[in-house]
Amino acid sequence: MSVNLTDYKELLESLPSESMSLLENTWHDATKVFSPRGLDNYLKGAAALQGLGRGRSLVDTWVDEAPQVAKEVGEDVISDLATTALMLASKTSGAVIELIIATAVTAAKRLGDEDLFRNYLQFVSTLVAQAPRGVRPMLDKLDILLGQLTLGGLRRWALWGAHAHRTNYEEQIQYFSLSSKESQAVLQKERKGTLFVDIQRRINIYLRALWARDFFMRPTSGDYETRQGYRPYIENYLIHLPDAYDAHGEIAASEVYRAAAAHAAAHLVETKSPISAEALNPLQMAVISVIEDARVEALSIKRFPGLRQIWSSLHDATPDMKTTIGDFLNRLARALLDPTYEDNDDWVMEGRSLFTQAQGRLENNQTSWDIGVQLAHKIMDKRIAFNPRTDILTAPYLDDNRYFWEFEEFDFEQSLTAGYEEPKQIRKYVSVMELANEVDVETAGDDAQEIWVMGTEFFPYEDSGVSYNELEGKEPVSPPYHYSEWDYQIQLERPAWVTVQEKRAKLGDIQTIDNIAVQYKREISRMKFLLDAMQPQGVQRIRKLEDGDEIDINAAIHSTIDIRMGLQPDPRIMMRSVRKIRDISVLVLLDLSESTNDKVSGQEFSVLDLTRQATVLLADAINKIGDPFAIHGFCSDGRHDVEYYRYKDFDQPYNEIPKAKLAGMAAQLSTRMGAAIRHASYYLKSQRSSKKLLLVITDGEPADIDVRDPQYLRYDTKKAVEEAGRADIITYCMSLDPRADQYVSSIFGARNYMVVDHVERLPEKLPLLYAGLTR
Repeated sequence: MSVNLTDYKELLESLPSESMSLLENTWHDATKVFSPRGLDNYLKGAAALQGLGRGRSLVDTWVDEAPQVAKEVGEDVISDLATTALMLASKTSGAVIELIIATAVTAAKRLGDEDLFRNYLQFVSTLVAQAPRGVRPMLDKLDILLGQLTLGGLRRWALWGAHAHRTNYEEQIQYFSLSSKESQAVLQKERKGTLFVDIQRRINIYLRALWARDFFMRPTSGDYETRQGYRPYIENYLIHLPDAYDAHGEIAASEVYRAAAAHAAAHLVETKSPISAEALNPLQMAVISVIEDARVEALSIKRFPGLRQIWSSLHDATPDMKTTIGDFLNRLARALLDPTYEDNDDWVMEGRSLFTQAQGRLENNQTSWDIGVQLAHKIMDKRIAFNPRTDILTAPYLDDNRYFWEFEEFDFEQSLTAGYEEPKQIRKYVSVMELANEVDVETAGDDAQEIWVMGTEFFPYEDSGVSYNELEGKEPVSPPYHYSEWDYQIQLERPAWVTVQEKRAKLGDIQTIDNIAVQYKREISRMKFLLDAMQPQGVQRIRKLEDGDEIDINAAIHSTIDIRMGLQPDPRIMMRSVRKIRDISVLVLLDLSESTNDKVSGQEFSVLDLTRQATVLLADAINKIGDPFAIHGFCSDGRHDVEYYRYKDFDQPYNEIPKAKLAGMAAQLSTRMGAAIRHASYYLKSQRSSKKLLLVITDGEPADIDVRDPQYLRYDTKKAVEEAGRADIITYCMSLDPRADQYVSSIFGARNYMVVDHVERLPEKLPLLYAGLTR
């Protein structure tokens, strides 16, 4: 089944044109994440939120964030997220609902499981009812909170604050924003040792290194009211581990995770058939479980002897433990695993003896059944009552053994493929003949499993100059890029807060570029000598050195003559050959906001015209020198739609196509500069040059339609510049705003900007600036 956006035209007709445009840009990315049913829920959710009448921003947030949530924890939670947002509409403001959806990605990443995410949504609904003033500050700090707390810990921390400050709203806000001492104290109390999401990748690599196959793990939480979580378990061939472990004495929590994951993986690898629970009582099943744990561990230890130390260090049973059946089960478990453990109990010694005798039969889990039934009969002689709820194994890494009991049909082949995702969409680049001979599937939509594309445009036989792509095809859409944004008020990054959409640059009349060359013929001639001096000179010899690679014959002869004449000789008779090369990559980033359409004071041309002229002169200069360079531009329409245009890329020759794109350059919308700098840095980081320069040309300060605080985007842009600096990227700003001195210095640094007071001089200043920056 294929789902096309046009099939929902009636459902989505109430969406604003801007939201519809964002949905069209995001659709390609969404089809890779959602199934047809998921796409249906996704679009119905957008329409339902629009029906609330809470503004365009709420719908845009849903369109942008819902695919990311589905990517983290699965598409089934999307309907739950939409339902929660609709239910809260009568209890809180649209801004809070928008923040809940915007931070859902953070919750999904930190929780990592759809059931935990649903529990999180229930918790948020409860908190809105009990402490509505605390929801917004808590969501602002959600990344910090879920970085230190499990979901249960977060719930207890929040409900403590809600009850303690039920009527005092100011203290409630202080508590949930982590500003009060009470809040910090409760946070420390509920904090767990190590969270599953922080160690999952390392554990995955560890298991893959042992068994040369993938195992699929999910976190689970049972500590809503107490700090005791669920035990590990295996269900549907997926390993479920607690969402957090505390250290076990002197053993780090990471080692407990390693032991638990390895034990569960041992069950999956060594269990070839289930154990029948027919006619067994709970005591017999408990003893058989102990033997089965020892069996899979023994088989694993044969292959990896180091596992014995990892597992045995977490067993702390001693011979003094003899009050309950659980005490004896723990003593038996340790005795079967640790050969150095000494225990004089007859029952424990008999269990160890039977297990030792069965070493040649451990491949078959019938051995566990036989030994377990025999020992269960013997332990009844101790006359101790058995309680299935309390008489359990206490080693924290052991699972509950539900995996190998025959309560449902067992499919070993399915266990080998558990957790694998559906195949993702493939984009296959083909030749002209392959594409021409392939039959299109007319019913296929944007969610097709395989899409064939050509690296270049395909033109018909007629000399029309118009490609098939322009006549019938769709504009190629790149997947959206999500970047964080710095919020100076809370001193935190908002993760995946801004969406950059790469757009296809329109072609213009190349004659416009040729006219610029004619107009600035005098400046080009004046720059000729400067450019020649900047070109690489190949190998140069540096003479008159005291220490060099070879002797300078002429200098040596002069020194010899001086010696024979009784004069003091010049000791600088060496020389060195130096290879002069330029190793720099430059990206010119153009501000294409609506304000660049304004006319220059007293002139007929606009700021955009001057920017185009300056860019063309600069491109000609850089192209003559031979430095790798790219020309990109940006504008924005809120945080969900930062439009990014690539007029020329580093590996693209500066020929008619980039020139036509520069001729078609247009200005619109706003200036969200921080996101554009981060995306430009993404391309510069891929360059191998030793020096990387990002040259930003703008006519005003960072601003956007969804930001009222003028300082917000200034601080974010400053943060983006600092991030680029840490990647060894030099960022320099040429501002056309005469008032720029008030803010541009704090963003780019005192020596990394230039304010062009007379805008009309930009074309002649820009190439000279480049020469100064790269000499």
